[in-house]
Amino acid sequence: MKPRATVATDADGTAGPATATGGGAEDDSPARGRSRAGGAGGDTTPGTDGTKAGKKTAGRKKAARAGGITRRLRLRRDRTLILMTLPAMALLLLFNYIPLLGNIVAFQDYDVYDLGITGSPFVGFDNFTRIFEDYRFWEVLVNTLVIFLTQLLLFFPIPIAIALLLNTIMSGRVRAWVQAIVYLPHFFSWVLVVTVFQQMFGGAGLVAQWLREHGHEGFDLMTNPGFFKFLVTAQAVWKDAGWGVIVFLAALAAVNTDLYEAAAVDGAGRWRRMWHVTLPALRPVIALLLVLRVGSALNLDFEQILLQRDQVGAGASEILDTYIWWTGIKTGDFGYAAAAGIFKGLFSVAMVLGANKVAHMMGEQGVYSKK
Repeated sequence: MKPRATVATDADGTAGPATATGGGAEDDSPARGRSRAGGAGGDTTPGTDGTKAGKKTAGRKKAARAGGITRRLRLRRDRTLILMTLPAMALLLLFNYIPLLGNIVAFQDYDVYDLGITGSPFVGFDNFTRIFEDYRFWEVLVNTLVIFLTQLLLFFPIPIAIALLLNTIMSGRVRAWVQAIVYLPHFFSWVLVVTVFQQMFGGAGLVAQWLREHGHEGFDLMTNPGFFKFLVTAQAVWKDAGWGVIVFLAALAAVNTDLYEAAAVDGAGRWRRMWHVTLPALRPVIALLLVLRVGSALNLDFEQILLQRDQVGAGASEILDTYIWWTGIKTGDFGYAAAAGIFKGLFSVAMVLGANKVAHMMGEQGVYSKK
């Protein structure tokens, strides 16, 4: 029988698209059955009935709608980069994550010689209780934070100032020479840095000898307990200021020069341009590095302090790392040392989160963006 065309009428009485009706094999065809099975979704694409092929097709359609590609294609495209990162990931796993399993000794009466990790008895939080009841631990913690705050106030602004100074030098050759000279001490070991300061500011150093030759009394800054926090800050400035300059110079290189020209046209002098153009461009980098610096408040240079500990005494130079070394590792009390290390890690995480929250309140991104 010949099919006849009918006009579908909508609820409001308007004419809809014409559809063919009538008997014949066309009504019971597989394509029409799939169209009816599609339901309200209206998806008449073959293979969308829940089978493996249908899921693959749906995944491709979803990736196409998102403007991307499937995961399988991404893996095929980036397989070379993935293979290049596998050695670094293996080293990170081997030396950073697997050793975390050793923190279990913080909850044991650990015996490294006879029982080991598997045989040492569990003592719960006894090692943490010993830490919190140790008044010397809290004295060392306060001394560590004092040294950190001294370095934060006196050391952190210096790389910014040097970067701003180098940014004003027009000659690229002079800028490169100055940057190389400032950056060179970063490659020196702490043994060499302490030796240089000993030869300069020690009791028999050049400065003390020059003062005695001119009728003045010499001095020895290397053994002065009250000056120790400023001494280690000066050493850190001389050694690592050039490293921080690189980061800020990279941030300054990204500043649009049209902003300086526009500010100069508006009559802004050098100081005004630095205050209204340069420093706002450095704010995100300063906020990020400040958050990271605060997070490492308890991570002072262990080797630097240990080399000078005996000269000024433990009362002025003891920091958390050296205290853990002397009272935990050197005496074989590894459970106490591990508990102190866990406390140090949790304290650092809390400091990072707090500093990042302050950065968000000031309108900066910090370590991670605010959602």
